[in-house]
Amino acid sequence: MARLFYVLTLFLSMSGLSGQQKDSLSLKNGVDNPNILSTHHFGIFSSRIHQNFKIAPPKTTTIRVNASSGNNFHPFVEAYLPKNPEVRRRLSQVIWHDRSFNFIDQQTTPADYMNIVIDAVIKEFRLGINIPLDKHHELGISLRSYLITKGKPFFSFFTSDETIEWFHSHISGGEDPYGRRYYGLNQVNFKYTDRNGRTLELHDNDFFLAGIEFSHYFYPSLKINSTKNIFISLGHHLGINTSPFNRSIDVGVSASAIKKLTLKSNNEFNVGVGMNLLRKNIINFDDVMDLGNNKFLATIESHIEFTKYTEKGNYHAFGVNYQIQSRYNKQKEADYYKLLGKWEEINGGWQHGISTLYRAQSNWSFIYVYGRPTFKLSLFFKEDFLVNNAPDLQTGISLSIPVFK
Repeated sequence: MARLFYVLTLFLSMSGLSGQQKDSLSLKNGVDNPNILSTHHFGIFSSRIHQNFKIAPPKTTTIRVNASSGNNFHPFVEAYLPKNPEVRRRLSQVIWHDRSFNFIDQQTTPADYMNIVIDAVIKEFRLGINIPLDKHHELGISLRSYLITKGKPFFSFFTSDETIEWFHSHISGGEDPYGRRYYGLNQVNFKYTDRNGRTLELHDNDFFLAGIEFSHYFYPSLKINSTKNIFISLGHHLGINTSPFNRSIDVGVSASAIKKLTLKSNNEFNVGVGMNLLRKNIINFDDVMDLGNNKFLATIESHIEFTKYTEKGNYHAFGVNYQIQSRYNKQKEADYYKLLGKWEEINGGWQHGISTLYRAQSNWSFIYVYGRPTFKLSLFFKEDFLVNNAPDLQTGISLSIPVFK
């Protein structure tokens, strides 16, 4: 990722584009990156880190309102994780869908057991505030909540089951490739039993406050700010999770680098790379759900953005963002797990509810931002091109308003 960033900046520096910074009163502050975290059915219960791509604290305190909608779908699947080392070794030598393991009881065939089914359109609502502390420091506070819905088309036009299955039937994917029609469209079926026997279950119109997050960002003054137009930011993060399934505290760190190019037309081209590391559940306040036995979630993110200014000094920004996040469960378990599901009835992906927990989660986001001195409006849609369905498609809108000038 660092090598790609270097090649891109070197190429653009050689292309004859100006590296001059715009006036300090410019509306633009690095890369506009609204909160595009996915509505993953495990992730919503933890304080995942939103990557910061600004180059300085905001000039005034800013309030942000975010709303997004994601279609999550996994058919019912069961998993057995044998405890006997010899059984694990034997199963690891066989491809996952041909493994033979018949659970009898914990004395005869000891094994951990999980099952999961996810079918819902998850809506996220965030309210945040960013406060400049001085020229180099910024405090961010964000409150996140979720609504579980059936995703009927009128309220979830792009992320409804009908829209996605129409796309599969008429454009790409084939007829009902993952079993949405088989199970029924516009349903809520959200239930997970972890390896400790605890159960998480949500229903249509369930609403819950998931947590509050605190972020501190530091923007150091470096020589490369003026000589190379490269800016660095460092973040520290604290999340307090408040849902009944995961009352806990998470902590994390983040870092970003942004290369800023001002074109001869006074438009801008920005390239950003960032990474963050979250330590989940460093403190638990209760018996919490096992939402993945990897204690750490690591994310690498890249962002390319072109900004065109209007004659009045407002702007339109067009961005492409790529994220990849580490696995929720320890990969070694995928070498020996035994999965059970309706593989004959479903055209594909019947195993995804469990198998995707052992793979890195990646997605692409396409972002449009309209900026004025009085507000910034962002629209985005996120697509999972690996078809993890967690979520399959997500859309969102964000409004940022400066206050207390």
